[in-house]
Amino acid sequence: MDTCWIDSHCHLQAPEFTADRAAVWSAARAAGVAGAILPAVNLADCASVADCCARHAMCFPAYGIHPSFVKGATEADLARLAEALKRDHPLAVGEIGLDGGEGYPDFSRQAFFFTAQLALARDFDLPVILHVRRAIDEVLKRLRRFRVKGGIAHAFNGSRQQADEFLRLGFRLGFGGTLTYPGSTRIRALAQALPDEAIVLETDAPDIPPRWIPHERNSPAELPAIGRVLAELRATPADRLADLTVRNTLEAVGIGRQATEIRNPR
Repeated sequence: MDTCWIDSHCHLQAPEFTADRAAVWSAARAAGVAGAILPAVNLADCASVADCCARHAMCFPAYGIHPSFVKGATEADLARLAEALKRDHPLAVGEIGLDGGEGYPDFSRQAFFFTAQLALARDFDLPVILHVRRAIDEVLKRLRRFRVKGGIAHAFNGSRQQADEFLRLGFRLGFGGTLTYPGSTRIRALAQALPDEAIVLETDAPDIPPRWIPHERNSPAELPAIGRVLAELRATPADRLADLTVRNTLEAVGIGRQATEIRNPR
């Protein structure tokens, strides 16, 4: 069986792919990417994710309101999100979280929508896909309060101690293009040292391009090359890393009936 990978965080539904979305996904599949999880960033994007997953084989939806988009969100959106979760049965609630970066919406507003969506995830017994930047301890504090069904901390960039706490709470940690840059010493060291069961791979396409396309649109087809960098860092065969990160991703979001097809893509 050929080596296959799964992209645990890809925005194939994004406008950047409107002109050539089918070709982008076809190229990813040809490169060995057997599946991808597509997190929404706001309520309107949930419909785009659903349409994209319906059109492209082995793409799986997650619905949520990203912290970048809470400024324009309303409490009515949370009710509509609950309706969409009930109607469409996505794999996870996401992309949700907190961001302490400059230019992001008011932190208290972010926290309101984050905790409300954690409550939805708990109520629907769904894992979550987290956006966490400059707010890791605040996110962990809320995860201890709302004990959701685990999930993935996307683009993880915290300490080993924080990583261990996410693992204790049932989360996997996402690594992507950032680890391909030699200057990303902390992330590379963490990705090298974490236990096998901790790690999933992602592109965050069209964002976070790897070092060989630093100013270009990222694509899910880059995932195997990113994986090979991580395999080299961990001194493990690439096919073994592919197998364990696929397994970790499937377990993180509770994919069951699709697992055989992902492991044995046509």
